[in-house]
Amino acid sequence: MVSTPFAEHGSLARFSSRLGRLSQSYLAERLRTAITYDRIAGYFRSSIFELVGEEIKGIEKVRIVANADLDPEDIEAAQRVREARLFQRFVEDDLIVDAVVHRDRYSKLYELLISGRVEIKVVPRTVAPFLHGKAGVITGPEGAVAFMGSINETKAAWAYNYELVWEDSSPEGVSWVQAEFDELWAQGKPLPDAIVAEVGRLANRREVEVVNFHDQPANMVPAALAETPIYREGEALQPWQRAFVVQFLAHRETYGRARVLLADEVGVGKTLSLAASALISVLLGDGPVLIMTPSTLLEQWQIELLDRLAMPVARWHSTRKCWIDPAGRTIKGAGVPDVARCPYAVGLVSTGLIVQGVDRHGEPKPGTEAEHLLRRRYGMVILDEAHKARSSEPVGSDERFPNNLLKFITRIATRTQHMLLSTATPIQTSEADLWDILQALNQGAEFVLGSAFSDWQFPNRVLPYLKGERQVINLREGWQLITNPLPPTDNDDLIADIRSELDLGDREWLTNKFASDMSNPVIAMKAEMELTSRDYFRRNNPLLRHVVLRKRRDLERLGLLPALPVDIHPSAGEQIPAHLFDGLSLYTSEAFNIALEAVTAFTKAYARRDKPAGFMRTLLMQRLCSSQAAAIATAKALMGEGDLDEEIQEELDSSAFDPRSEERNHLHVIVDALQGGGDPKLKAVRYFLDEHVTDKRTWRELGSIIFSQYYDTAAWIAESLSLDRPDQVVALYAGTGKSRLLSGGVPTSIERTQIKHLVANREIKLVVATDAACEGLNLQTLGTLINVDLPWNPSRLEQRIGRIKRFGQTRQRVDMANLTYAGTIDEKVYRVLSERLKKSSDILGTLPETIEADWIEDIETLEERLRGYTVPRKRFDPFEDRYAAGLLAEDGWAAASEVLARSDVERILSLGWPTPRGRVATGS
Repeated sequence: MVSTPFAEHGSLARFSSRLGRLSQSYLAERLRTAITYDRIAGYFRSSIFELVGEEIKGIEKVRIVANADLDPEDIEAAQRVREARLFQRFVEDDLIVDAVVHRDRYSKLYELLISGRVEIKVVPRTVAPFLHGKAGVITGPEGAVAFMGSINETKAAWAYNYELVWEDSSPEGVSWVQAEFDELWAQGKPLPDAIVAEVGRLANRREVEVVNFHDQPANMVPAALAETPIYREGEALQPWQRAFVVQFLAHRETYGRARVLLADEVGVGKTLSLAASALISVLLGDGPVLIMTPSTLLEQWQIELLDRLAMPVARWHSTRKCWIDPAGRTIKGAGVPDVARCPYAVGLVSTGLIVQGVDRHGEPKPGTEAEHLLRRRYGMVILDEAHKARSSEPVGSDERFPNNLLKFITRIATRTQHMLLSTATPIQTSEADLWDILQALNQGAEFVLGSAFSDWQFPNRVLPYLKGERQVINLREGWQLITNPLPPTDNDDLIADIRSELDLGDREWLTNKFASDMSNPVIAMKAEMELTSRDYFRRNNPLLRHVVLRKRRDLERLGLLPALPVDIHPSAGEQIPAHLFDGLSLYTSEAFNIALEAVTAFTKAYARRDKPAGFMRTLLMQRLCSSQAAAIATAKALMGEGDLDEEIQEELDSSAFDPRSEERNHLHVIVDALQGGGDPKLKAVRYFLDEHVTDKRTWRELGSIIFSQYYDTAAWIAESLSLDRPDQVVALYAGTGKSRLLSGGVPTSIERTQIKHLVANREIKLVVATDAACEGLNLQTLGTLINVDLPWNPSRLEQRIGRIKRFGQTRQRVDMANLTYAGTIDEKVYRVLSERLKKSSDILGTLPETIEADWIEDIETLEERLRGYTVPRKRFDPFEDRYAAGLLAEDGWAAASEVLARSDVERILSLGWPTPRGRVATGS
């Protein structure tokens, strides 16, 4: 040490590790008697580990201000988002191995952090960029000293690194460093409790074998989920999603099998609720999982399960007749029979393929996927968009006839331990459609609706009770409703008394005994009093036991979902370029009009094959209304000059289309008309990005996400925008192996997770994405959204809005532009939806999951049908209170220290379905 005294007070001391170990000559001596310690540190993660030095333990008050390398907007964002970003930064390098090697270090750090003597705050990079030279003030019994230098508190640095320290004990020097600290401290934000909890979790982390949880399934859930991507990204399953998993386990425990219809309103994340339940079912050894979903959602499901829950699953390719693994690779096999031999524990199959494989009598057609799937047994079957499984009444008939999908799930229900169905539609429209689904759930599980003689099998008998229009008047009437099926005991004293009085086991759901068979008159009197009360069966019925419904407005009221308003563009009265827009839609080009006529001519020519031409017309129209690029690619694929997408292949039941001469001529007209022409959609995108101003900023400055249903459109938009502005990197966020970064039009392959990271760090402000990849894409750092095309599926539109309408969105309102062509069917559909979309924060969830193809044929009918969803009507609604309660409770899943090894989870999920045995399931 070299010391230079000042003329009045204090001195300047200089220390070098070259002349002696600073851990002995400086650190130990200064901190041994310290009372307070204020420290300006570097990166927050390394800085908190620096506290583990023994010298810190005896200090009464330690304050550390550190850098988090976060953008100021992240620091000033809502607390939950800021803390999520900090947590993500804390765990971005895998700490698991480090925690094993230095377990004692983590334990000591956790003790310090929860002692109450240590406070840590973080500041954004613009306030305090990374510092290599640190500073601080140490106050002891004899006064305060300030220091500066290239040092930190780690023993390695003080003892072994080459470090320099300048110490200033003058009042002026101390005040100067203290003022710097105080200014940074005032701007800092507290270290999140989640990071403290993570340090403790890692200190106590222990990997447990899956078999250890088979007798305690509730503990399996946090062990399986705590280290999945959704939790490592600073997020979590939402409270209502966690509640659904808990309910699945409760059904599994109570009934021995789960039968649940998940009817959450559009946009609240049903996929993850179902997927997490499937994960736990597989890990508990229940057996293979079959997930059925429309072909357009297969890849989206596969991506979301992998990206959010680290679940590798396979999807069945409808025309190649093979499984596709999570990396997009084809798994070759024996063709159709392989559908029953999925190479992973979870397999995804298209519902359209199922429908095609069932004949009009409800029998599976020989040699089809439906036949092979009905030969095997499952641990769980999941059906997405279950509203498509329903019956219909022919004109002039009162009898309902089930469609092929309903026939199939009615059969497969007897082949599975658990069945979970997902929809947002039946609860809001037809009670008859709802009962179709409940009766399917009841197959092989009479605890749902009871036996064939149960009143609950007939909606017209029980709905008056549920709606409050009729009241039970005596015990005999109520007895029929309460005993077929008999509910589980749960916490209901009356049910417990009835079961005890009738000597019924916990899993007996039917009885042929009467109320008069009860020997205890007190219980009989109690039963009559309760069953005849006005609201008993509104609060206690099979629907509430087997249908889960959470409404967006309730979740918003509880603060669990943001209620950000969405401003829709273009809108009436808004100033928009007259040369681009005809009213609120885009002018069509001459090339577009020629192509449109060719589409109509092609459709008429195709109809001469005596085949329904509506599908062909719809697919070409939708792609033409999306972009010229999508229309050209589709027309070429139909001529054999490219690959048809899976949706078209499934509809054609072929991987290729052989056009006749006249059809080929019309397809050539489409291609020739559109190639080389300027697309009005691209001009509109450029206008909204660079000329349309909101809050005195362009949308490019605010950040924007641009959506399309089709990869061809998304890739073309991304390339075009990248060529427009070579100085701005554009991200293309798409399906497996298709994501890119583009700079000056030059693409570079990239993983989706890397794009999410770049967007979260505000390094990317312009993203073009497809619907297939949008789940799990949280873009609250972007403030605007452009829909290049509009899916005829309101739930998909809500998913798009949900990418930016999230907690942490720094804007008070978000902007969305919807691009349609004047005079097209897209414009007509959008016109019907637009007024409702303007109030999206109020009506989301009251739109149907999908707009059916037959609705589109008559736009007036479409408007009338949608009005039935969005105009409030007094209707049966017993769910409002039941599923909103208890959602705020902390579950502790993220802090689980007993976890499953990821390698074990991946191994179990990668075990294929065993070879099926048995006959095809017969109808009930």
